[in-house]
Amino acid sequence: MASLIFLFLLVIVAVFAGPITSLLGAPDPNYRDTSALDPLFATPTGPSSDHWFGVDQIGRDVFSRTIYGARVSLLVAFVATFIATAGGVVAGLIAGFFGGWLDTFISRSVDVLLAIPYLLLATGLAAACTLGGTGCLGGLIKPGIPVVIAVISFTSWTYMARIVRGQTLSLREKEFVEASRSLGASNTRIIFRELLPNLTAPIIVYASILIPQVILYEAALSFLGVGIQPPTSSWGQMISDATPRFTDAWWYMVFPGIALLLTVLAFNLVGDAMQDALNPRSKK
Repeated sequence: MASLIFLFLLVIVAVFAGPITSLLGAPDPNYRDTSALDPLFATPTGPSSDHWFGVDQIGRDVFSRTIYGARVSLLVAFVATFIATAGGVVAGLIAGFFGGWLDTFISRSVDVLLAIPYLLLATGLAAACTLGGTGCLGGLIKPGIPVVIAVISFTSWTYMARIVRGQTLSLREKEFVEASRSLGASNTRIIFRELLPNLTAPIIVYASILIPQVILYEAALSFLGVGIQPPTSSWGQMISDATPRFTDAWWYMVFPGIALLLTVLAFNLVGDAMQDALNPRSKK
């Protein structure tokens, strides 16, 4: 419940990042306040009454950028998880229900993707789509958030497909499926009216577990410089920029790092709770 409350507040903060930062007197996340830098060496300064979380190496407010970074992380997490879940469910249903060459093709495709280190694959794809600023697929996928969402979705649907395929292989032999087929139900009706409702619980559970993985995924890509591009604020990008200056400007890494830690922890706790709530064995 505490994690749910935290995530609810985080979503509110992300949606209303602009009004909240203005209400609290924080500047725009890309505003460079050079007067906030150290007057002698022009280095970042720590938390103060004007800048609660301090400023970075070019005078941008860390508090404001952390707030706006939540918007980016949640947007990427929810959209990429939805796309990966939808793709995995469709692929798993087709493979598990029809079998044959479709099952072989989809299963072998999943095996190939799982054999490739996903972070290495994502880094290569994101770098290729970002290079030159033209994007991918003839400019259909633009550099920045769209590229990150597309790359994460492409490399994250495989586990959902495997889970749904395994469940479908078991369900398609059940009596209620045979009864529907004997009554003349089409394959489409059996898939969407008989199988899919019985797969809702595992789909919801795995999607809730996938969200924190996607958040870390986005942070890792941004940390490596192929994710969210400047000047858009991202927790992973902020941590990357702060790494060389950690000994002198610890606040620039600590605050976005804490935000990332708490968000991922909260989603993991909620995912575990949903798994317990939707697992029939835990109700015995």
